[in-house]
Amino acid sequence: MIRNRKVIGIIGGMGPMATADLFKKIIENTEASTDQEHLHVLIDSDTDIPDRTQCILDGNDAPLSFLTASAKRLTEAGADLLIMPCNTAHHYYAQLKASMDVPVLNMPELSAKYCAEKGYDCVGILATEGALSAGVCDPYFEELGIRLVLPSRQGVKKLMRLIYSEVKAGKPCHPELLSRELLNMALEGAEAFLLACTELPLVFEGQNGPLPFIDPTLILARAAVSAAGGKLKPEQFS
Repeated sequence: MIRNRKVIGIIGGMGPMATADLFKKIIENTEASTDQEHLHVLIDSDTDIPDRTQCILDGNDAPLSFLTASAKRLTEAGADLLIMPCNTAHHYYAQLKASMDVPVLNMPELSAKYCAEKGYDCVGILATEGALSAGVCDPYFEELGIRLVLPSRQGVKKLMRLIYSEVKAGKPCHPELLSRELLNMALEGAEAFLLACTELPLVFEGQNGPLPFIDPTLILARAAVSAAGGKLKPEQFS
């Protein structure tokens, strides 16, 4: 047993494939040659959590009680720090964090810091209608002086199709739907695209765009490994 390492708790189910992707990236980014050198990870994939985008658009906080219940289940089971692979759910981050006695890593904040470290002044954000309308990522980027380029209304509709009708529905993904939108966002000054919905790294996996893609799930996974006291593999993304 390796002592002085923390147990990671994943508030999951938003959706299941995004949850699995985060766990996979935690494993892939941990320097380990045996099972015992990997980190202890607890996953609560609660698929009953109400749809975050719909609740934001409806003006209610129904997901919060589910998120809090998941967090409590995880901490009662031994989690020392919490992460949640859903950017939109971070609309409820402040209230969730206030109710917890363990650290809760903030994916949008970590993403903004990553972009600042890479020297980006302007980033195109690809996210759900709920996250965009609530400005979930906005304050973290504004604080660091990074301008966000948002997709057009038609672009948001295409994003929602990719997220809901393809990844969440278990259907084949068609990232080419956003080709023109990405070009337009690049023309507006974007220097990279932030995949600020945890389904989107699954859509764009292995794809090349006119600009680099930034994967918040990967950023969160690496931050969790580090926070838990695991040994990080060298960074493989730019």
